[in-house]
This record gives sequence, structure tokens and C-alpha cells, in this order.
Amino acid sequence: MDKGDLFDKFDDLERVLSVTLADVNAIKKELQETIQENAILKVENSRLRDRLEELDNKEKTPISKSQLNLEKIYDEGFHICTMFYGQRRGPDESCAFCTELIYR
Repeated sequence: MDKGDLFDKFDDLERVLSVTLADVNAIKKELQETIQENAILKVENSRLRDRLEELDNKEKTPISKSQLNLEKIYDEGFHICTMFYGQRRGPDESCAFCTELIYR
């Protein structure tokens, strides 16, 4: 192998290594972006889980005995609102005023 061939092989190796280095840098940049996006999504996910837990805790507040009694009367088909108190509701009729009293 003469010196010219050896020099050409080193040039080829240098070009291949340059291309490989460019590929490695591109992969590194993409990995950094993915890690950053992952961190942002973890924070957002944590906040959403906290918010869901807050909402679940609000929904789990126990209904008082008086509200349970009003709900029972309402379920039996009678109005419990101040506008129609004691009147019978129609079949499958709901009343926004009554439900507001029960579930507020």
C-alpha cells in the first residue's frame, strides 16, 4: 500500500466520522428535546391529578340527613322546591329548583 492510498483511506475515514458525528449530534438534540417535553408533561400530569383529586374530594362530601330526606321525598315524586312544594311531579319529570335544593 503506497502513501497515497493510505492518505485516501484516512480522508474516507474522516468523512465517515464527520457524518457519524453529525448523526450523533442530531440524536443528542432530539433526545434533549424529548427529555424537556417529558419533564413538562410530568408537571402538567401532576397538576391534573391534583385537580382531579380535589374534584373527587368535593364530590365525596357527605349529604346531610335533611338533604337525604328531601332527596327521598323528591324520589317519591313530590316537589321540594319553594315554588311547587308538596305538589306531585309528572312521570319522569325533573325540577331544576328541587335538584338545586338537594345538591347545593
